[in-house]
Amino acid sequence: MNSPIGMLYDHIRPEERLLIDAARRRSVKIQLHNSQRLYLNAAQFNHREPFEDVVLQRCVSYFRSVNLSAVLESRGVKVINSSRISSVCGNKLLATIALAEAGVPTPKTAVAFSIESALQALDEIKYPAVLKPIIGSWGRLVAILKDAESAKAILEDRENMFPLYQVYYIQEMVRRPPRDIRCFVVGDTVVAAIYRYAPKNEWRTNTARGGRVEKCEVTPQTEELALKAARVFGEGVYGVDMMEGEEGLTVHEVNHTTEFRNTVPATGVDIPGLIIDYAVDMVRR
Repeated sequence: MNSPIGMLYDHIRPEERLLIDAARRRSVKIQLHNSQRLYLNAAQFNHREPFEDVVLQRCVSYFRSVNLSAVLESRGVKVINSSRISSVCGNKLLATIALAEAGVPTPKTAVAFSIESALQALDEIKYPAVLKPIIGSWGRLVAILKDAESAKAILEDRENMFPLYQVYYIQEMVRRPPRDIRCFVVGDTVVAAIYRYAPKNEWRTNTARGGRVEKCEVTPQTEELALKAARVFGEGVYGVDMMEGEEGLTVHEVNHTTEFRNTVPATGVDIPGLIIDYAVDMVRR
């Protein structure tokens, strides 16, 4: 293959190293771009930035990802995933709205903009509930609201934070086993799935917090729901997170820059290789 692909990053994590290794195994040239060292012309539309035709967006930062991708797309670069996908998936509130409008089962969710209205929403959702920042990952600043007293204390604490954290995104606490399911979607295919088990004395299943990973067989039900959720946002590469609730599976998040370092050894599926293959196919389209 003569045409290289690009990869944008701000930190080289194990996932990015796996993608680099997968490209080399396939003799695919991959050009790396450190987003923190870039500057781009935003207004000169006749100026072609020195970028590849297809670029993998692997920035950890939500804001770098969305804005950098938008500039490149204005120059005709195909970005995986696109700025539109990143902007919606990376904002839990916008993602919830999109999923709900498409009929994808999601937890009961409310948004409030003051302590008083948040407490009113909690009276409707019922305790315990979960407070999440609308933008963020790895379970950071996610808190259980056990009752009105603890909720008021946590909400008052958020009032002293950056305004972003004063958008109160509140979800019901779904009764589930001490695990959730992540399905990996590449293009129009569910390529693998894992269970993520919460570590001891922890309810969050994030692997960044010590969550344990185990292979999950992809059933017709999980495959159908994962693809339905992914198609809400458009063709791309996703990690679709779902929970096994009392009323069936429910999707609580769709990740646009999904991590897979623990999934590859747990499932034996070459996810980075499949992503590289997908990017190469995009070059040929």
